[in-house]
Amino acid sequence: MRRFLITLPLAALLLLAGAIAFGGPGEPAPMASIVDPFKNVDISDLPAPRRVAARDGERLAYRAYAPQGTPRGSVVLLHGSSASSLSMHVLAKALAAAGLATYALDMRGHGDSGSKGRIAYVGQLDDDLEDFMRSTQPQRPATLAGFSAGGGFALRVAASERQAMFDQYLLLAPFISQDAPTYRADSGGWVNVGIPRIVALSMLDAVGVHAFGSLPVTRFALNEKAKAMLTPFYSYALATNYRPRADWRASIRSANQPMRLLAGELDEAFFAERYAGLFQAEGRHVPVTLLPGVGHIGLTLQPQAVQAVVAALSDQQAAAPAPARP
Repeated sequence: MRRFLITLPLAALLLLAGAIAFGGPGEPAPMASIVDPFKNVDISDLPAPRRVAARDGERLAYRAYAPQGTPRGSVVLLHGSSASSLSMHVLAKALAAAGLATYALDMRGHGDSGSKGRIAYVGQLDDDLEDFMRSTQPQRPATLAGFSAGGGFALRVAASERQAMFDQYLLLAPFISQDAPTYRADSGGWVNVGIPRIVALSMLDAVGVHAFGSLPVTRFALNEKAKAMLTPFYSYALATNYRPRADWRASIRSANQPMRLLAGELDEAFFAERYAGLFQAEGRHVPVTLLPGVGHIGLTLQPQAVQAVVAALSDQQAAAPAPARP
């Protein structure tokens, strides 16, 4: 770091320091369409969290939903930004009722897993998921299903050297990139991003300087009550990790396992009608289903949307080849 800083002109050094110190995210106005739908969710039958040890010793939380009888496969559910496994409760119950062993994770930095809003390094979430799979050994065929930011992270995994951990992938209204044609400005008002700080920290990250990775770069449109329950901000490391890699086009081309995508036609965070063309442009055939009358959060809560997700997963499981351990 010292050698890098010495080579910078004084003016550039001052700009860099200013961007890091003062270029963080602002406080967005609360976005009711994201937070309010969960007020009516019945969590009286919410499973107690279980724990799995990550490689650094942190005990990460997840909830298990067991089907009646022998499971015909498994699903690992990844929640959206700021959320936790609780937000996947309605969908997880429906999947278990359909005969699938279902696991809803609190990704590190969320819920009961680690320090809210922060992780130690970019790539830690990938390591955590591998540790979870190794410890729990979910029934095969196994599907990784991610919603919103979790869908973006699922794409990240699907494009990585770990992609064979799962037999197929399901992306639910996934965040692809702020540069992708599906992105609405500020995710429709859900986020405020400290762009100057991100740019400065990206420059440092590129030369191996990670000292400021815990600084907030993203804040979410939560009211005061929701801030106490959810994750109100993401550090640079978490914001960089819980999404696809920067070259999202290459990620789409590198994802070789079977994949499907569902989104609501009324999605207020992303341009849902552009998903199909986005994948086609990269030569990747991904069946895309758009659900009428369904918004962003409704994809995991509205009965017709939940039924569509269950049906899509059931179709994937039925079509899955004989599973092979990674």
